Amino acid sequence: MAFSPLKKAKHNIFEEGFFVQLFSRLTSTNSSDHRHCLKIKIDASLLVMTSLIEGLPDAVSIRCLARVPFYLHPKLELVSHSWRAAIRSAEQFKARHEVNSSEEFLCVSAFEPENLWQLYDPKHDLWITLPILPSNISHFARFSVVSTAGKLFILGGGSDAVDPLTGDQDGIFATDEVWSYDPSTRAWGPRASMLVPRAMFACCVLDGKIIVAGGFTNPRKSVYNAEIYDPETDIWVRLPDLHHAHNSACSGVVFGGKVHVLHKGLSTIQVLESFKQGWIAHEYSWLQGPMTVVREKLYVMGNWFIYKQEGESRITIVSASEFHRRIGYGLIGLGDDIYIVGGVNGPENWNCDIKLLSDVDVLNLGSERPVWRKVAPMTRCRGTILGCTHLRI
Repeated sequence: MAFSPLKKAKHNIFEEGFFVQLFSRLTSTNSSDHRHCLKIKIDASLLVMTSLIEGLPDAVSIRCLARVPFYLHPKLELVSHSWRAAIRSAEQFKARHEVNSSEEFLCVSAFEPENLWQLYDPKHDLWITLPILPSNISHFARFSVVSTAGKLFILGGGSDAVDPLTGDQDGIFATDEVWSYDPSTRAWGPRASMLVPRAMFACCVLDGKIIVAGGFTNPRKSVYNAEIYDPETDIWVRLPDLHHAHNSACSGVVFGGKVHVLHKGLSTIQVLESFKQGWIAHEYSWLQGPMTVVREKLYVMGNWFIYKQEGESRITIVSASEFHRRIGYGLIGLGDDIYIVGGVNGPENWNCDIKLLSDVDVLNLGSERPVWRKVAPMTRCRGTILGCTHLRI
């Protein structure tokens, strides 16, 4: 049986067993109404161009489409122009939140290939490749990445390109650029630039707003400046300066409802007490190493163990000795899990080979005895992780 291109697209989608849950009272605010549902398989012959799903108001159809996993969206768009518009609409992404169908993704960029990002879907154990970041800066590095308001944000950084003849850095060290990726349009777009160009700086999200602090404007000049960005208004505003701008890279974490700025190799941690009060410096004997926050708890990887940091003390969670050759990896929390992503296997003993890794290892902190497991490796990215965060769509 021959299909037209449109019908073939519909046929392929529904041959994969795509089911939509139609709830008896989709528009009701009564949560008990959502417990009664009818599973139906949509026949492609019932779809028409004049409406999303024949016999249903478009508002109800949108709520049906909102239940479809994000990785299937490109195929859904092949059904018709109206479905494409619906899938890319703000209403559909709002409906995903309303029907509790939002999904959490891991976002990763690595040394190879340059300026490319991938999303990991933990529910379906698969990777989604995003369009190339359209920055004019090649070999983008030393940037920060966060997500808020359902979008991915890439901030600052510069070029890591090297002149092949001299070995010197061949590009901009720090920029004020800000880019955002919108999952609804599946496209990158520029946002308002930061007030100060910076690289290797602290960057966090607090109450939906992005806070950046410290870093370097060039290899020899560190900065005290801090600023805050509102994604709704696309405006940056200055915050009180840091008390100290050390000659080392800094990073930021949020827990206990406060932003903490840490400088590599130093025990001094600067905490943003409030926007008016500014930063307060504290001396903490925290373990140095990659860290992440899971369920409001701070976890650190050091001495090839995963520790939970509780005040001045720490609790050993599990060994990570199997990663002793691994450098340049990303450590990130998602849900109840800690992910170790990518990196490089360095030389050992007489073996001088360096291997760029696409491996992904996961530790489930919700289990009684946490153990490491492997999940699907990155399909495009490999090597040193340049940026890693999570995104809720």
